[in-house]
Amino acid sequence: MKVISEKTAFSQRLVNALKEAKIETGSPTTFAREFNRRYNGNPISVHAARKWLTGESIPTQDKLRLLAAWLGVATEWLRFGERAPITAHATQQEHTVFNSPEFELLHNFNALSNEHQLVAREVILTLMRIEGKN
Repeated sequence: MKVISEKTAFSQRLVNALKEAKIETGSPTTFAREFNRRYNGNPISVHAARKWLTGESIPTQDKLRLLAAWLGVATEWLRFGERAPITAHATQQEHTVFNSPEFELLHNFNALSNEHQLVAREVILTLMRIEGKN
């Protein structure tokens, strides 16, 4: 009987969840880029993404939580393979948030320089005043 390692089992669950979510799994570069668009911490490298996809390593808990929310699966299931509900209500809400245009806009805003963030804030505040919402 062949026993698969914990890292290999995680990798299989990750790849399956990516396929279910219709996210490309063939390119660690694409995977890392899409992950980093959603992650507020230090970006992961393509090398780290490849290691997750090939079963050489398992991400830290904060990255696991983001992966689970992004893919619409339970964190416990992704990490351990336990039969936790795959789309719990809170996880589904997080999945929606991480894949929303508003999240992408916020991510793009955070990528701007401080000077350009100030300009964007002023534009938004001006628009709010024009619409009478501020």
